[in-house]
Amino acid sequence: MPNVWGLHMPIGIGLDAIDKRRVSIGWAKMGDLSKLPKDREAIKTAIATAYPEKKQGAIPVEAGVIYRFVHGINAGDYIVYPSKHDRMVNIGKFTGEFIYETGPADDDDRYPNSRTVEWLGHFPRSEFNQSALYEIGSFITLFRIKNHTAEFLGKIDPSASGEPEDDQDALPDDDSVSSTVTRQAEETTEDFVIKRIHERLSGHEFEHFIAHLLERMGYTVRVTQKSSDGGIDVIAHNDKLGFEPPIIKVQCKRTTSQINETQVRELLGTLVEGEYGLFVTLGAFAPKVRQSERNLSKLRLIDGEQLFDLIVKHYAELSPRYRTLIPLRQIYVPDLG
Repeated sequence: MPNVWGLHMPIGIGLDAIDKRRVSIGWAKMGDLSKLPKDREAIKTAIATAYPEKKQGAIPVEAGVIYRFVHGINAGDYIVYPSKHDRMVNIGKFTGEFIYETGPADDDDRYPNSRTVEWLGHFPRSEFNQSALYEIGSFITLFRIKNHTAEFLGKIDPSASGEPEDDQDALPDDDSVSSTVTRQAEETTEDFVIKRIHERLSGHEFEHFIAHLLERMGYTVRVTQKSSDGGIDVIAHNDKLGFEPPIIKVQCKRTTSQINETQVRELLGTLVEGEYGLFVTLGAFAPKVRQSERNLSKLRLIDGEQLFDLIVKHYAELSPRYRTLIPLRQIYVPDLG
């Protein structure tokens, strides 16, 4: 029975995972990890030698990750990779090939050890139960998924299944646990806010919510007619009457899926001199769309993650209606960098 693995990668490395069809881990100072002995104690010794500053409690956990990545993964095993940059859950199969890319040994920002993957599907986080999202929010870089294999594999093949199996790895150190709690609190809150908006507001109600948020940011706004709006949902401006440029035309999409170039191009096609385009979505934007934003000063894109940040920043100023819709309480969590 194939295993089902979960993987976490930093955003910079994760951005290449889909296009290059591979998943990667670091420990660049240790070189080609596939050359290490098939022995956890030897791997622990190699980590301690390459990284003498490592805390002793972290070494067994990292050795377990390396051992699993090099020796535990088999061709045909499944991989579940939650990509932070676009809020998608990517599911694929390992093809078995191990790749090592040479480079500076002292550049520990490199992730030179990779395994090739055939990606089978990409799904918004909102399509999974919160319990499943908790499981793939593990603090460990590479881990076995035990409790929700059927939910993840059911997305790509209803007949696929996996069996839970005990994994006797060392427990994480206190700092790792604290960092995990912080990250999971942030991700859980973001998931909660995005789901609440998506499930409890219609498309037109979402437009009114965005208009309200822009008002709290200091703009004068008006929501366009429900039909025949030419793709423009909200118009915002600095002066009370809306005669002075810049005029901001806003398109709102309540979807949690990815926004493509065609949709953004429609917004740009409505702009004339002195007007700017703002596209707001609960989902994410395709990489080519983000490239357009970098090249066009009159275009601004706000995805689900950025919208969440704006909501948190202006939460105290939101009307009681929206604070009831999205009930949040301010807390403090460990900030260990």
